[in-house]
Amino acid sequence: MSKLFIIPGQLVTFQSLKDRTLKLIFETGEPTPEQMAGVQYVLQTFGWIAFKPDELKQREKDLLTDLKSDYDDTGKSKGQRLRAVLFRNWEQSKEGYEVFDDYYNHHMEKIITHYKNKLDA
Repeated sequence: MSKLFIIPGQLVTFQSLKDRTLKLIFETGEPTPEQMAGVQYVLQTFGWIAFKPDELKQREKDLLTDLKSDYDDTGKSKGQRLRAVLFRNWEQSKEGYEVFDDYYNHHMEKIITHYKNKLDA
């Protein structure tokens, strides 16, 4: 089975999350068994979302099928992952920082200084 599945649907709502990501909610008509298998096949995996108000033409479907990604399975850059980890740490122990950006800046400076001090003069 191809990892690509295409299903018509409507973007119903979205939610902005604390880590500046989005939660998108789509509704579809009743899926065919093949579409349902496609949904189950990719559940909890990172992928790309393409939305177009018009039906996709075959050449567009072919282009989507042929796309390759150089991202890892998490879909986030190393910097985004570090920021997310720091955010989770801040949630658990604010260390006196009421605003996450202050916590983030403090800890990033500590990391930068640590590696800067390892450089040859």
